[in-house]
Amino acid sequence: MHGQLRFRDAVKVSLSARKLLVRGAAAVAMITALVLVGASPAFAASGTVHTDTGVAVTVRSGPHTTSSAVGSAADGTAVTIDCQASGDTVTGKYGTTDIWDHVPALGGYLTDSYVYTGSDDRVAPDCSGTTVSCSTSGTGDPNSCSAAVAWAKAHVHTNDNPDYYNYCDRINAWAYGWSASGSTTAYVHWTQIPASYKHPGDSSVPAGGLAFFSNGGAGHTMISIGGGNFLSNDIHGAGTYTQTTIAEIRSTWGQTYVGWAQPWFKVNH
Repeated sequence: MHGQLRFRDAVKVSLSARKLLVRGAAAVAMITALVLVGASPAFAASGTVHTDTGVAVTVRSGPHTTSSAVGSAADGTAVTIDCQASGDTVTGKYGTTDIWDHVPALGGYLTDSYVYTGSDDRVAPDCSGTTVSCSTSGTGDPNSCSAAVAWAKAHVHTNDNPDYYNYCDRINAWAYGWSASGSTTAYVHWTQIPASYKHPGDSSVPAGGLAFFSNGGAGHTMISIGGGNFLSNDIHGAGTYTQTTIAEIRSTWGQTYVGWAQPWFKVNH
């Protein structure tokens, strides 16, 4: 459900009709123009931010509530949406949706739940073409991203292996062909990675990318195998190495997700 209020079915139709009437002649003109030129959702669209409370909506670097804040959009702001992406589900003025609107003028994404677009469906092309992939360019890693993922999958186990207990950062280094990461802890590793290799707050981690967490101490890190899944030590028992998610690390260990990075290791710099 995107860009439209969600109430009981009995009032949904009347509200939708009322909203269309409010748009009036402008909406009719826009729809007519689209039909005449054979337009489709592949074109940029317009929308308006509405919150009812007057509180500004946060603009984020990615389509996730954990993505870093890059600005805000005040109630009533008119926006141009060049593409849309699926991300975290958010409930707002116009219902519950996982659609996020990329607004280039604001330098980031707005949840569509606070943007009136006049449609329940996507109104702009997919942003997937701008998705960042894992890359070892400039890192000097012995193994490629795909080779690292293959290594990680080949080493999944559910027994207690002491070489894996509390050694999350070293395990990632092993996957990329190093004997150690060169950093004292996972969180220290995160702070040492150059900004050009990091994506703070972005939870869309490509296969091979390294996710990092903070807990006020050593933190945690794990490798993405794609599709929102990761391989991590200890989450399902001491010394194990199993599949998990960012959400599980947060809920089980109370860790704060800080972002993902390309496989840059201090050991080579």
